[in-house]
Amino acid sequence: MNFESLKPSVISILSDHHGSTDEKLKNLCLFLSNSVTYYNWVGFYFANHDTKTLHLGPYVGAETDHTIIPFGKGICGQVAESNANFVVPDVSAQDNYIACSFTVKSEIVVPLFVNGKNIGQIDIDSHVIDPFTEADERFLEFVNQEVAKLF
Repeated sequence: MNFESLKPSVISILSDHHGSTDEKLKNLCLFLSNSVTYYNWVGFYFANHDTKTLHLGPYVGAETDHTIIPFGKGICGQVAESNANFVVPDVSAQDNYIACSFTVKSEIVVPLFVNGKNIGQIDIDSHVIDPFTEADERFLEFVNQEVAKLF
């Protein structure tokens, strides 16, 4: 996957002067899902540090019941506490995994920082075992750096 070729579109989607932040993020999720064949569910969770919970933001993919996730629970909740990327090559091998769908085989979560504070994350599920590489991590870090400019 040539992630470099996707970067101009990411910038363009997020710098569009029309539409709300949520609309831009939804368009970004749609773009990523359509551009990377193994990105089957793409969405954002945003942190509420007072309640120590993550709240589902814009996403594309299958419906999810996981609209609120406590810090520490599941992959997303762990990233909220660790402030580090988390790549899960095979979700069936993870003890602290919240199953969204039997079709999900792997997951990558990259924290979103604004002024050094973890305000949320991008979460991507795949129907393929072990598709995510370091290139995915670097690209999603770039995506989140661009998203951070909206806040």
